Amino acid sequence: MRIGLTGTVSCGKTTLVKALKKLPEFKDYKIATERSKYLKDQGVTLNEDSTIKGQIIFAAERSLELMKENIITDRTVYDVCAFTLSAKSIDWNIKQNFVEMLMLLTKEYDYIIYVSPEGVEIEDNGTRTTDSKYREVIDIVIQQLLKEYIPNKLIEVKGTTKERIKIIKQVIFS
Repeated sequence: MRIGLTGTVSCGKTTLVKALKKLPEFKDYKIATERSKYLKDQGVTLNEDSTIKGQIIFAAERSLELMKENIITDRTVYDVCAFTLSAKSIDWNIKQNFVEMLMLLTKEYDYIIYVSPEGVEIEDNGTRTTDSKYREVIDIVIQQLLKEYIPNKLIEVKGTTKERIKIIKQVIFS
């Protein structure tokens, strides 16, 4: 199975992926987490205004993940597209073409887990933005993409990590 978590910045995706990995049900799964600090150190623009080159790098990471079996990733093509659509420096036609191409990959995920930011404080990890308005914009765009490009199976989670895990296990293993 390929399971992808999608959600805005600082909503708990990485924390949730790491918690899932500790469960016996997911012991044989590979875990993929974003390499933001590494990419930022390489000069890749993150957050508020990425470039098309940066988004291509993020898309390549998501594509590579989809070439594997039994993987849980804390980012998906939905995230890449939301950041692309929200970037001010990328031409609208380029955004549209890029998103259309990347959305072809959505059916590769067996499950998409939308992680709500509701009730989760923004954490400053020194890499991602702490701009709450930008966080909200990305969340809205992700939700719109999920409606327009409907995943195979969508699980929506919110609450504590424990509550989120309970929902995921109920849906996947029931």
